[in-house]
Amino acid sequence: MKDINNNDYYKDLNDFKEIKVPVPWGYICGKWWGSTNVQPIIGIHGWQDNSGTFDTVAPYIIERGHSFFCIDLPGHGFSSHIPKGLVYNLSYDGVYYVRRIVKYFDWKKIILIGHSLGGGISFLYASTYPNDVIKFISIDNCGPCLRSTQPMLAIAKNNIDNLFEYEKKDFDNILCYEYDEMLDIMIDGHHGSVYEEGCKILLKRGMKPSTHKDNCYVFTRDPRLKINAFAFFTLEKVLHLASRITCEVLNIRAKGGNQTDPKENYDIIMSAIEKSAKRFERVLIEGTHHVHLNDADVVGPIIVNFLSDAY
Repeated sequence: MKDINNNDYYKDLNDFKEIKVPVPWGYICGKWWGSTNVQPIIGIHGWQDNSGTFDTVAPYIIERGHSFFCIDLPGHGFSSHIPKGLVYNLSYDGVYYVRRIVKYFDWKKIILIGHSLGGGISFLYASTYPNDVIKFISIDNCGPCLRSTQPMLAIAKNNIDNLFEYEKKDFDNILCYEYDEMLDIMIDGHHGSVYEEGCKILLKRGMKPSTHKDNCYVFTRDPRLKINAFAFFTLEKVLHLASRITCEVLNIRAKGGNQTDPKENYDIIMSAIEKSAKRFERVLIEGTHHVHLNDADVVGPIIVNFLSDAY
């Protein structure tokens, strides 16, 4: 395993181009790795992360001749926040965001790599547009977030009311920190899932200078991301969607990663995808929920092997 504290490991992590895709409320931004003359694989990060989550695996992908466009979902990283008064329903909305990007560049057959929430969005896109997706790779995710109906409605009630409280706050002014404080918050917030060097990578797009206080920073992510009123799915719905996925699928799961509730739902959904997918591979490896960021020397080769016959 590579020493992620060795600066030489990160010396090639700036070999990308900043891209801004115009949308009605601003821009969806991202990092384009590799040639811009080659249709890229699309990378979709997890909840409250950003495109930096793929920084350590991107070199493995592009060294095989692929291009890799890692987006910042709206409200994350450098992408625009949605208009005031609205809320994020990222599992659903993510399909719209990806579709906008695909239509903007006029791409025909795509490959998706998603981590966590990004894996759920990739799942939904592959089931919504089964003829448009060649391959889909999911990292520590089996599909959209599951809840039974009763808990889902209880969460929705609280989150809808929380929106109005969030709108009263000036987060840029209140939540301002020095860099070391930002790093500590990031490390603590991930509860060991992301190593310190990985947190530093995420902070490159996860913070910006405060406009109210010198030598202080604020998070770039939109606080409204914590409010997901109706972003959950029932198992019945997910299984129906899984039956529509016909592309090649790779699922990479970390032993110390996120767990479904109940645990058997992960295997149930994987079995449903296996029945409909053209090709299905499943890999279980040591690591945390952010295993791709922490242990790219393990995850990178698994990904490129699956992509070996792709464009």
